Amino acid sequence: MNMHFYRKLPIPQQVKQDFPVTERMAEVKAARDEQIKAVFSGESEKFILIIGPCSADNKDSVLDYISRLRLVQDKVSDKIIIIPRIYTNKPRTTGDGYKGMLHQPDPDEKPDMYKGIVAIRELHMSALRDYDFSCADEMLYPDNHRYLSDLLSYVAVGARSVENQQHRLTASGLDIPVGMKNPTGGDLSVMMNSITAAQHSHTFIYRGWEVKSSGNPYAHAILRGYLDFTGKSASNYHYEDLLKVNELYMKSGLQNPSVIVDTNHNNSGKKYLEQIRIAKDVIHSRNHNGDIKRLVKGLMIESYIEDGAQSMDEHTYGKSITDPCLGWEKTENLIFDLAEKL
Repeated sequence: MNMHFYRKLPIPQQVKQDFPVTERMAEVKAARDEQIKAVFSGESEKFILIIGPCSADNKDSVLDYISRLRLVQDKVSDKIIIIPRIYTNKPRTTGDGYKGMLHQPDPDEKPDMYKGIVAIRELHMSALRDYDFSCADEMLYPDNHRYLSDLLSYVAVGARSVENQQHRLTASGLDIPVGMKNPTGGDLSVMMNSITAAQHSHTFIYRGWEVKSSGNPYAHAILRGYLDFTGKSASNYHYEDLLKVNELYMKSGLQNPSVIVDTNHNNSGKKYLEQIRIAKDVIHSRNHNGDIKRLVKGLMIESYIEDGAQSMDEHTYGKSITDPCLGWEKTENLIFDLAEKL
């Protein structure tokens, strides 16, 4: 094989023993899991906001950001459940570039996967222990999910992964909501098929074991826009798009029809300031149509402390080194504005 086997990494069970959650942390996560699942099942009318940096690149600034979210959450808790994005794996279109904290816990240093595993676990633990936030992460590598499975309340399967069999089967074995994004080409049937697969039971190989999943009734759609045949960004968050997805759900017979709208990526054409307008547009659609209101459970927003993005060598505190994000002042104002409109 054209690989150098550098070292064998500890299994998730060992890492969890080395960095354990407390009884209180487990109770907070369990309570949040139930609150969040109640939104997707339709038992709760609260609105979900999955919000945070494009990628979690620095522990101090990410936790600073989350501390600010905590104060806002306490003020809008009657209407909104905030799930911070702590995305520690970064998919790369060509495979090149910064791949996230799992690979490089320090973006200025060489990759170190063991330090990365510890770093991402400690970051998610800090959010739960210190701020009562069980968070969201992208399941870029299905086998790695168990390093964080006792900490996460939401998982996203990305546009490049949603057709992958192992992602779908692993999602079917999780007991938290899993969002399946539409693929980069925009084919909604691919997304719906992935939700169907995730909601069904399967027998498969996972981390060297033969396992049987129970099916995940909280697997759902994430609309993130797409690239058309010319390579240009196209959106799929508009009123007509949401009605179309609702129709697909009604024909599918799937459980708990639900959509999260991703306000960035191809929906915004990566013009991060457009997220404000898109978020308000989605709320307007919900308020205008009862079917859309029942379907759209929340938004996914890319936000950090500073507006925009920077190069890897710029080192501006709280500014994204991947996709551009809304700064904190705009984020805070947007959350309060959305709460008023819900």
